[in-house]
Amino acid sequence: MTTASSGGTDRIPAVLVLEDGRIFRGRAYGAVGQTFGEAVFSTGMTGYQETLTDPSYHRQVVVMTAPHVGNAGVNDEDPESRRIWVAGYVVRDPARIPSNWRSRRSLDAELAAQGVVGISGVDTRALTRHLRERGAMRVGIFSGSALPDEGTMLAEVRQAPEMTGADLAAEVATKEAYVVPAIGEKRFTVAAVDLGIKGMTPHRMAERGIEVHVLPATATSEDVYAVNPDGVFFSNGPGDPATADGPVAVMRAVLERKTPLFGICFGNQILGRALGFGTYKLKYGHRGINQPVQDRTTGKVEVTAHNHGFAVDAPLDQVSDTAYGRAEVSHVCLNDNVVEGLQLLDQPAFSVQYHPEAAAGPHDAAYLFDRFVSLMEAERA
Repeated sequence: MTTASSGGTDRIPAVLVLEDGRIFRGRAYGAVGQTFGEAVFSTGMTGYQETLTDPSYHRQVVVMTAPHVGNAGVNDEDPESRRIWVAGYVVRDPARIPSNWRSRRSLDAELAAQGVVGISGVDTRALTRHLRERGAMRVGIFSGSALPDEGTMLAEVRQAPEMTGADLAAEVATKEAYVVPAIGEKRFTVAAVDLGIKGMTPHRMAERGIEVHVLPATATSEDVYAVNPDGVFFSNGPGDPATADGPVAVMRAVLERKTPLFGICFGNQILGRALGFGTYKLKYGHRGINQPVQDRTTGKVEVTAHNHGFAVDAPLDQVSDTAYGRAEVSHVCLNDNVVEGLQLLDQPAFSVQYHPEAAAGPHDAAYLFDRFVSLMEAERA
């Protein structure tokens, strides 16, 4: 929820107001106006352009823990979707002059052009510590020469919608199905349900000879099987998984037919619900490209890219009986023991709670796309 205008902003005052009454003052960055969302922090040192264009950040105000942001400017190759999705942006020290051979414009100019209200000059360390202690919460950024009084700003923040109960996937997903062709020889066809998919994800599958049919979030099981898929994929996306009854029903239809299935992020939560597990909201979530996760099937520890505020409530140390066979937790976060992956033991279905496409982020988890390919190969054989 944003109202904004663009222009030179470096000397325009701005105020960040949290729903618990904490206030931070700084300068306008990007568009001038006001915006509301859920305040979250991202620990990535790089990859701000991919973060901004990740649809999973829809309706969230992102606080960057890295102190200096915008050094590389903005290019036309790295966006993960058609637009910036964050509701607002908070940085400490914005780059005055971008310097990178691919840069086409400054981050400040790009935020302004897309109407994204931000704030700079904020003590992001203090703000991040506050969110870690109190939890993610609603926030407003207000900028301009004539700002409302603090009581009015706080009242507006507290009227903004919460993330719990938010059904957002259809707002960011494609409205029309499209195809990402295989690179080289076509080996498989995958139906990908777009709940907020990033552009690099179908590209990673295309690199492995997969023709990817990207379908809207509202796709039915009939839509999925109309493309005659060898496998079905459920993407990342924003919002509360407790609202995603449609995708859960589609996934259950896929599980009934025992088609090879792979889900990431929101897709992991959808699998959890499909198997009968609950979901819950994390205190402040996992966001960044440096999160340690253990693959319990191999013992390997991966450094992974995350963006999730909800998690699956599944038992860590036992095999669970479900309507679709036995299931277990396959991956776990080493910081807090949050469930980071699920797999079925009696049919070809698995998911992870993070981003194996590495845009931006480390490449430790790229093997998961190969694991999906192996499931489709085994099913074909």
